[in-house]
Amino acid sequence: MALALAAMLAGSCFFAASAQDRDSTAISEEKNWASDTTLSIDEVMVVATRTSQEVVPVQMLSGEKLRSLGTHSIADAIRYFSGVQIKDFGGIGGLKSINVRSLGSQHVGVFYDGVELGNAQNGIVDLGRFSLDNMESVSLYNGQKSATLQSAKDYASANAVYLQTRKPRFTEGKRNNWNFGLKSGSFWTVNPSVLWEHRISDRVSLSASTEFLYTTGRYRFTYAKRDGYDTTGIRQNGDVRMTRAEVALFGDIEDGYWRAKVYFYDSERGYPGAVVRGQFVHQDRQWDDNFFAQGSFKKDFTPWYSLQLSGKYAYDYLHYLADPRLDVTAMYVDNHYRQQEAYFSAAHRFKPFRWWTLSLATDFQWNSLDADLRDFVYPMRYAGYGAAATSFEFGGLKLSASILYTYIHDVLRASEAEMDDRHQLSPAVIASWKPFRAIDLELRAFYKKNYRMPTFNDLYYTFTGVSWLEPEETTQYDFGATWHLIRGKGWFRGVDVQADVYFNQIDNKIVAMPTSNQFRWTMMNLGYVEILGIDAAAQGYFRFGPVDVSPRVSYTFQRARDLSDPDSEWYGGQVAYIPLHSCSVTLGAAYRDWSFNYSFIYTGERYESSANIPENYAQPWYTHDISLTKSFLFNGWELQATALVNNILNQQYEVVKCYPMPGTNFMIKVNFIL
Repeated sequence: MALALAAMLAGSCFFAASAQDRDSTAISEEKNWASDTTLSIDEVMVVATRTSQEVVPVQMLSGEKLRSLGTHSIADAIRYFSGVQIKDFGGIGGLKSINVRSLGSQHVGVFYDGVELGNAQNGIVDLGRFSLDNMESVSLYNGQKSATLQSAKDYASANAVYLQTRKPRFTEGKRNNWNFGLKSGSFWTVNPSVLWEHRISDRVSLSASTEFLYTTGRYRFTYAKRDGYDTTGIRQNGDVRMTRAEVALFGDIEDGYWRAKVYFYDSERGYPGAVVRGQFVHQDRQWDDNFFAQGSFKKDFTPWYSLQLSGKYAYDYLHYLADPRLDVTAMYVDNHYRQQEAYFSAAHRFKPFRWWTLSLATDFQWNSLDADLRDFVYPMRYAGYGAAATSFEFGGLKLSASILYTYIHDVLRASEAEMDDRHQLSPAVIASWKPFRAIDLELRAFYKKNYRMPTFNDLYYTFTGVSWLEPEETTQYDFGATWHLIRGKGWFRGVDVQADVYFNQIDNKIVAMPTSNQFRWTMMNLGYVEILGIDAAAQGYFRFGPVDVSPRVSYTFQRARDLSDPDSEWYGGQVAYIPLHSCSVTLGAAYRDWSFNYSFIYTGERYESSANIPENYAQPWYTHDISLTKSFLFNGWELQATALVNNILNQQYEVVKCYPMPGTNFMIKVNFIL
C-alpha cells in the first residue's frame, strides 16, 4: 500500500511536470536512517521526539539532509515543504518571504530558538538573512505547535516556522569543537565561516559562530521582448556584503535548562529591481543592522508542575536609498527606520493526571518605530497575550483545545489622536486518533481561528496608512493522516506517508488601493479569500548492500479564490502567484563516506493577479539540483568537501514577474572539523 501510494504520488508529480503545472515540498530525515550501522544517540532523539509528540501537520529538515540540498539560505530550504510559496525577488540579494497555504506572509510566525522574530513595521521576516551553517533543524507547523509548554505567541500565528540552532555536543574528554567552512562559486561568491564550541563545565557550554558573505549577484538571463526569449541581459546591482555573528550559552540544571544568545547581523545590498521595457540597471541600495539578545529558562519543579520563562530585546536599523541621480527611473527615497522590541513570556504547565495536561501562558511585547518621514507619527505598540490550553490522552485518542486572548494598545507620539484598543479571542481545537495498535496509522484534524493586526506601515505610513483598519482574520480547517511502516532488515526499511485536506478563509483582507496619485495609495479592508488544498508526501527508506537510499516525493494542490467583490469581472479568480499544482522530488544516497543528493522542484502555471487573463499568465518553472559530498577522516579531524550544481538544465524562470532568477550555477563547500 505504501509503495503504491508513493508511486502514485511520484507519477502525479512527473505527469504534472510534463503537463506544466506543479510545485514544492519535503519532509526531513537523517542520513543512514534505519540502517544496519550504528546511529548516534543525538540523531535518534531528535527524530523520535518530533514524531511522537506532534499532532498537527509538521514538516522538518535537519542534520545532513538540511545541508545537502544545495541551498543558500533558510528560504531556499523551505521551498521543499509542501503548501509553501516563496516570493523571491531575484538572486542572492533579493528579498525572500514565505507564504504558507496561501494565507499570506504576515500570517507566518518565524521562531528563532523558541522566540519569535518580529517586524512591527511590515510584518515580514526576510528569511534570506539566516544561514544554514549553524542550523540544527528547520520545521514548519500548520496551525500551531502542539507542545504543552509554550509561550502565548506560539498560538498567535496561522502557521509557524521554527529555526533551531545547533547545541554543542562533545565526545568524552573533549572540551572544544571547531568547524572552519568556506563556500565559493558562481557570482564571485565567497562565504567563509567559523564555529567554535567550548565546554566550560559538565553543565555549561558556549557556542560562537560567525560568517561573512560577499557576492556580486551578477548572472546572465534571457527575457522575452515580444515573441519569446530572444534577448540576453546581465543581472546587476544584486551584490551583497553580509556579516553575521552569534554567541550562545547553554546550561543544564536539575530537571531543566537555561539558554542565552546574542545575535548581530550587518549587511549592505543592492536591489536588482524589475526588468521592465529593457531596463536592466537599478541603483537602489539597502543597509541593515539587526541585533537581539534573548534568553530562556525551563524547569520541571515537580512531576505535575513545569515553568518556562523567555525574554528578548531587539534593535533593527534599515536605510533605503533610491537616487534618481544614479537611476533616472527612480523616485528619490532616502529613508531611515529604527525599530525596537522588548518581549517577555511566562508559561506554566500543570499535569494533575497522566492523561490530562493544563497550561497557561502570558506574554508582553513592546514595539516602537522611528522614521525620518514627513508627518510621521512615531508609533509605539503595547501588546498583551494570554493563552490557556488543555489536552487529554486516552489510549490512541488525543484531544487538545486552546484559546488565545490578544490585547493591543497603540500610542502615537507625534499625534493627538487616540487609537482604540483592540481585543480578540482566538480558539483552536486539535484531535488525533490511532485506530489500530498493530498499524502505525494516525488520523488528525484541527480547527483554528486566528488574526493578524495591521502593521505600522498599514496603519501609520505617511500617505498610505489608514488608522481605522480592522485586523485580518483567518479560519483554518484541516483533516489528515500519517502512516509509518518500519522494517528492520531487508532492502525495504520503511516508509512515511502523510496527507492533509484543508480549507482556509481570510476575512477583512488588507489590500492597497490606488488614489488619484500613483505615488499615493490607501490601505483598505476589502478582501475575502477561500483556499481549498491538498498536501501529500511520501518518504521511503531503502538499503541495497552498503548503500542507503532515501527518496521523497510530495504534491500540493491549492485552489485559492479571490471572492472579494461579487460584482467584479474577475470574481473567483486564482489568487496571484498561487499555483494550482506543485510538487518536489528528492533522492538521497549514502555509501560509506560518500553522499549524493538530487532534488527536483516544480511550480505550475500561475497568474500575476486575480484577473486570470492571458496577459497575467505566469509560465510554470522547474529546477534540477544535485550535490556530491565526500568525507576524509584523519587523526582527530575530518574534512568534508561538497560540490553542488543548481538548475542543471539552465531553466530560465521568474518566481515574481520581471525578476529573473539565475540559470545554472555551482558552489564548492569545504568544512574542516576538529
